Amino acid sequence: MQYDCGFTKDNKWFRYRAAAIIVEEGCVLFAGNELDDYFYSIGGGVHMGETAEDAVKREVLEETGVPYEVDRLAVIHENFFNENQGTLQGKDCHEVAFYFLMKPRGTKELHSNSFTQGVRESMHWIPIEEIGRYKAFPTFLSEYLRTEHSGIEHIVTDERA
Repeated sequence: MQYDCGFTKDNKWFRYRAAAIIVEEGCVLFAGNELDDYFYSIGGGVHMGETAEDAVKREVLEETGVPYEVDRLAVIHENFFNENQGTLQGKDCHEVAFYFLMKPRGTKELHSNSFTQGVRESMHWIPIEEIGRYKAFPTFLSEYLRTEHSGIEHIVTDERA
């Protein structure tokens, strides 16, 4: 059995996550599901003993059905938030995520059949210029994808109410 690097203690929740930035034809890939009213980045918890790069490749394959290759580590994101619904409702959340830019494949074709905690996920290609019109997380991606970057950036967001 694989264990994610994270824990819950009282009303505190922490997770170490690996996530992908997948851009094809001017669009970025997000996931959604039938329970939540928002979109979220492709990725998930890093397993104990697993590198973040291996985790992102595994998560991308699980969620998209396609073996994308990593281009480079782009962002280290520290995110503080509170959840008003779902399994994290009432929790004070802290997530550290490594965002990897994936190499484009030249096609938006996917073979997704993804489930997270028993809930079917759906993949959504959102035009980069229109991200601001969607409820999509992480929120920093909207601005980040509109500018050029060369090194690793450290971004901290605090979305606690």
